[in-house]
Amino acid sequence: MIDSKLITFIHVAKLKSYTRTAELLNLTQPAVTQHIKQLQEYYKVKLIMKKGRQISLTEEGNLLLKYAKELESNSLLLERMLRNKSAVIKRYNIGATMTIGEFVLPHLLGEYKRLHSNIDVIMQVHNFEEILKRLGNGEYDLGIVEGPFDKVKFNYLKMKDDELVLVAAPNNSFAGREAVNINDVIHSGKLILREKGSGTRMIFENKLLELGYDLSDVKIYMEVGSIGAIKSLVEANLGVTIISKAAVKKEVELGTLRIIPFEDVKIMREFNFIYLDHRPLDFTEDFISFLIQNS
Repeated sequence: MIDSKLITFIHVAKLKSYTRTAELLNLTQPAVTQHIKQLQEYYKVKLIMKKGRQISLTEEGNLLLKYAKELESNSLLLERMLRNKSAVIKRYNIGATMTIGEFVLPHLLGEYKRLHSNIDVIMQVHNFEEILKRLGNGEYDLGIVEGPFDKVKFNYLKMKDDELVLVAAPNNSFAGREAVNINDVIHSGKLILREKGSGTRMIFENKLLELGYDLSDVKIYMEVGSIGAIKSLVEANLGVTIISKAAVKKEVELGTLRIIPFEDVKIMREFNFIYLDHRPLDFTEDFISFLIQNS
């Protein structure tokens, strides 16, 4: 269990406020002040600087924050591992980005549960940046993501390849073409994209940069955080989108959406498992193996 004074310090560093930290941790403000004072006395360094109401960390404070977060992460993981050791039903937390969480994993999780009745896999769906943060914080045992990530900080294993495609309603002007120049799409003024921070958005923007485009020239009509909402907007012919081929499989089969190839451009990406060294080894190895074999 991580020392309560370090928990207080982490929250003060994050919130930049003794008052808000006290409210969040259900402490008095003097108690928060005392925790910081005790840490400074123990380490014999100044951790926090105050200018009026402004709070900032010293160089030593930033160093302590880095290791305090690692301790907090390890503590959360250790707590789950110890509970699972003696539990009849073992519980593991995974994070998945939206395309994977909504369109790739659900039926696979159902099949995995059927084969492992004593294991509960709790999936939470967030955008790419949030998954990385929560995995680093020790909240997840495993992340499954699309998009670039720090391959030094995280261990990783490829799950499968995926393609991003241009999708439009059947009555859209692009839908009648055999192929579309990507330049026409980004300047159409009708491009509907995921929000900043999503894996799909990052892969698309990285491809544009690779092709020599300036991202400030891309004419975005709407930014939408929900894949389902994006598909509905495109089906209503309010715009076109760049989306995972896997995410529109059903709509393409039904004829409510159409995939239009790009001229001389393919936008490929990987779905990757990402994890830290201190993951629950037996579970992650078995779960990853199952998903690779069945996806």
